[in-house]
Amino acid sequence: MASTTLDGAAAPEQGNLKSRLRRAERLRKVKAVGLVAPLALFLVVVFVVPIGSMLLNSIDNGSLRQVMPQTASSLQQWDGEGLPGEATFAVFADELRDSRRGGGLGSVGRRLNYEDPQYRGLLMRTLMGLPSASDNWRDTLIDIDPAWGETATWQGIQAAAPPRTDRYLLASLDLERGADGEVQRVDQQDRLYQAVFQRTMVIAGGVTLICLALGFPLAYLLATLPARTSNLLMILVLLPFWTSLLVRTAAWIILLQSNGLANQSMMALGLIESPLQLVFNRIGVFFAMVHILLPFMVLPLYSVMKGISPSYQRAAVSLGAHPFAAFWQVYVPQTVSGVAAGTILVFIMALGYYITPALVGGPADQMVSYYVAYYTNTTNNWGMAAALGSILLMVTLLLYLVYHRLVNRRQLIRR
Repeated sequence: MASTTLDGAAAPEQGNLKSRLRRAERLRKVKAVGLVAPLALFLVVVFVVPIGSMLLNSIDNGSLRQVMPQTASSLQQWDGEGLPGEATFAVFADELRDSRRGGGLGSVGRRLNYEDPQYRGLLMRTLMGLPSASDNWRDTLIDIDPAWGETATWQGIQAAAPPRTDRYLLASLDLERGADGEVQRVDQQDRLYQAVFQRTMVIAGGVTLICLALGFPLAYLLATLPARTSNLLMILVLLPFWTSLLVRTAAWIILLQSNGLANQSMMALGLIESPLQLVFNRIGVFFAMVHILLPFMVLPLYSVMKGISPSYQRAAVSLGAHPFAAFWQVYVPQTVSGVAAGTILVFIMALGYYITPALVGGPADQMVSYYVAYYTNTTNNWGMAAALGSILLMVTLLLYLVYHRLVNRRQLIRR
């Protein structure tokens, strides 16, 4: 009887303990979510939403459908042969007239101009001559402008009818869809962006290699010097962070111009007889970008080198290895993680540079970001700007995935 009573008393107490533990666990999770929620919301608002918007804009084709929904639907059902039916002409005339009141004519004209630069003028001429009513809208529109009697005119509008399109992404790679719908390369004289992406990769890669060549010995020096001297030199390395990017770029223009300090110094030393062209070309771009990005190479290298014990090299030398062999075979392999981190950081940052190449470089030195800014600020072609940015984002993500895989593979090899 006593055992039963004890068991009966112990069971509720054990159940209460479990429920308290569950409540404590739920409370802990709620607190953790509450602490992380502001950061997650910040990331969503600042990064996820803009990137998602950019990706959607790269395939968005809704301008015509928003302003002329019936025309867009009618043309999507058209087979593309001959001319559309009278109903399509009538619907187009009505919606063209209404587009002036709604203010959508500008967006439609801008979108159609991507197909042919003559569409904006064609729409304006047609709108000015459009009667209030007609028994035969096909003949009326053709009388206003003979272009409405051409199949190619309506095929161009039909291309803008679907809500989504791959036109911008293909154009960003110098590709297009032919009359048969197959993807093909654009004409030779119209090819631009593949060369721009190639140029961007070459400039970013060259800047990264120069930063590595300069940053590795500098980081090694900082890691091996006494703390007092190392801290003073580190301040000099970090000085570019405390100066405006625009100011640094302008300073390089002053230094590298024909009458600048660099040319005048070399002429005074007798190294050259006439000024060299050091700015508004690829040389100036490399000078300015390396100066700005060098700290991003030095800091990861320094953080790794600071944790490497010098006893490893001394042990290798004491065992008969040449000092350089000890450095190359013992010390350098331990810095691979810092080299990888600094390289990927500098390369990815260099891919998106805009101000420095735009100010210091020439026409043949502009990178992808220049054309993104051009389409955004000058032509308002958000589709092309978003497509170029999306491709650049995909390249960046691909590089990061390669870096992540290489780092993980190295860690597995070590284990």
